[in-house]
Amino acid sequence: MMENPNWGYIQLGLVALAFGGLQVWWISSTLRKRELAKPLSEDAFRKALERIWAKR
Repeated sequence: MMENPNWGYIQLGLVALAFGGLQVWWISSTLRKRELAKPLSEDAFRKALERIWAKR
């Protein structure tokens, strides 16, 4: 029985396709979870500073 001479290329292509799919999934999941920084109101900022200084 003769093997297909391109079988190695087919396997390499499948691995590359799987790796690319995982990369797309990982990047999209990190972008979905990302929350952009929102500026604090003056009151919230004051409370945050008071909590920081109260720990000391």
